[in-house]
Amino acid sequence: MGILYDDVVVVSQAEKPGDPTIITVNCPDKTGLGSDLCRIILLFRLSITRGDISTDGKWCYIVFWVAGKPTTRWSLLKKRLLEVCPPYFSTSGIQFYELQNQQEKSPDVFLLKFWCFCDRDGLLHDVTEVLCELELTIKRVKVSTTPDGRVMDLFFVTDTRELLHTRKRQEEVIQFLKNVLGDTLMSCEIELAGPEVTACPQGSSFLPPAITEDMFHLELPEQHSNGMFANNPLSVTMDNTLSRSHTLVQIFCKDHKGLIYDIMRTLKDYNIQVCYGRFFANPKGNCELDLFIMQVDGKKIVDPNKQNALCARLRMELSRPLRVAVVSRGPDVELLVANPVELSGKGRPLVFHDITLALKILRTRIFSVEIGRHMIHDREWEAYRILLDEADGSAVPRKKIEEGVREKLMGWE
Repeated sequence: MGILYDDVVVVSQAEKPGDPTIITVNCPDKTGLGSDLCRIILLFRLSITRGDISTDGKWCYIVFWVAGKPTTRWSLLKKRLLEVCPPYFSTSGIQFYELQNQQEKSPDVFLLKFWCFCDRDGLLHDVTEVLCELELTIKRVKVSTTPDGRVMDLFFVTDTRELLHTRKRQEEVIQFLKNVLGDTLMSCEIELAGPEVTACPQGSSFLPPAITEDMFHLELPEQHSNGMFANNPLSVTMDNTLSRSHTLVQIFCKDHKGLIYDIMRTLKDYNIQVCYGRFFANPKGNCELDLFIMQVDGKKIVDPNKQNALCARLRMELSRPLRVAVVSRGPDVELLVANPVELSGKGRPLVFHDITLALKILRTRIFSVEIGRHMIHDREWEAYRILLDEADGSAVPRKKIEEGVREKLMGWE
């Protein structure tokens, strides 16, 4: 007997304020499913407080307890979660899903170009907020301020709804921008981006070697590598004695925004399957996880080198999921933020949203922005280079900017 399509993802909203919303996923399994689900939950700005995962390698049952918001669009969240669940045929019993090694068609990239009469505090964040609400994914940004104070914004975006080629959808986007920008908006145009954009996603800007070496190294400092340290207790251990067929990974660390996603995307990149797992965040702000995992060949991890490599990568990803620095760019000040890209090509969601929100709170204006992807140490990174505007003389200290942006990105504010 098959399971109804509506039962693949069930969202049980909280009955009382403060209670979590429960998301249940019951579908065929695939390697990386947990990462895909957690990425969508993060995209909808939800925090996972507890989770339970169980699978036999063919069918899985996942439960997430999440902290929602009054503005959360639960029906849309369910739709997006359903889209990443493997298909099956309910009329002919349970059909096991086999992962297809097919390259998904890349979505069309559109150029959203508009001029504003003048800059103001938080302008870029307000635009980013609108684009997120419209389910437009920002791939690249070019923002420039002219000497007379006018602002030109170039957003290269993809549309989750795949409707941006239609006049109705374009008019919707333009109207939303008019509503938030008001009389400052001079003009707005949307057009399909040329092949030079879609074919060359790599960042065109040169990253100084000193910056890349300091920010993008893939090893933890010596005092961090052994596990527990002062401000961020972090422990990752493996055990092969508790199960005949699975390796147990135990993680204890400080909670942060997207923590479960960071763990799941790392395991996905290593082609590791989570067969059973439980995790929860305690009131002290720490998270505990027990994950029973196995390799893609169905065996547990017994090679000490593989164990050490996976533990080291998990420690690094949990201690530094994003890299933040405020550096000098000639006479100017630049904010540099970078995050690793999944092997599937997906970047971390809402990074630019959180950066612009932090700068808005700090009342720090943005002069120009460049977003690009760079191959550094054989790994792809998404880099955000933001030139800060200090023309008014009310510059915020660099350390405060760096701390404010990092805390917003990590959800520690």
